[in-house]
Amino acid sequence: MTQASHHHRPRKRFGQHFLVDQHIIDAMVQAIAPRPGQALIEIGPGPGVLTGPLLKSCGALTVIEIDRDLAGQLRDRLSHIPGDLVIINQDVLSYEFRGTSLRVVGNLPYNISTPLLFHLFDHAEHIQDMHFMLQKEVVDRLVAAPGSKTYGRLSVMAQFYATMTTLFDVPPEAFAPPPKVDSSVIRLIPRKMASEEATLARPLDAITRAAFGQRRKTLRNALSALLSEAEIEAAGVVPSARAETLDLNAFLNLARAWQAQPTSA
Repeated sequence: MTQASHHHRPRKRFGQHFLVDQHIIDAMVQAIAPRPGQALIEIGPGPGVLTGPLLKSCGALTVIEIDRDLAGQLRDRLSHIPGDLVIINQDVLSYEFRGTSLRVVGNLPYNISTPLLFHLFDHAEHIQDMHFMLQKEVVDRLVAAPGSKTYGRLSVMAQFYATMTTLFDVPPEAFAPPPKVDSSVIRLIPRKMASEEATLARPLDAITRAAFGQRRKTLRNALSALLSEAEIEAAGVVPSARAETLDLNAFLNLARAWQAQPTSA
């Protein structure tokens, strides 16, 4: 366990579970492999157990922390480490990720992980890679294959935006307080898209929302407000199929079919 103790009481409303296992901290830093000159952003630094080694390796680091007390304490905690530390006391869901080749990392608050991922996907063109600690269940959903119980809208949208690799699992006892779930560390690398493919983001979002809205429905019924049965067939998809059986390419074909409609603009 790390000796980085602190007097801050974790706040349930912020989903705070602080990483305290030094072996896991070291493994995360090694996976991120920060280098001087990189544009590194850490989400939810908490007491700074990742922030310190990242700043030491990179020389410059921006952190986004919603907890005003933690944000105020962080600079004092890390005053012994030379470097340019920029502390932003803000809700990350309202932060605009802008720049070139941003590297985004963090032990993400589990209570906002899914909306945060979608917020980051909206800024994917600015991001080089992401390394996150997440609830294992969320990581399993991100990388799930068609036909599995965990495959859903998040899987499709994440696989549209990024290639992903699960790096390692983390037990509850690596945190204080321990969460009631296992965690995993995942690497996401945003895909470089041609302009035509990039325009499919909104249609794909609409199609997957409808398709997975009621999982037991066939696509014929689930997409009835967006596509006719003939249009679904023309896209190369069987209308009697269910959403969880379709891969990303099938969803992209459906998105193109909906995008081609004059009323979809």
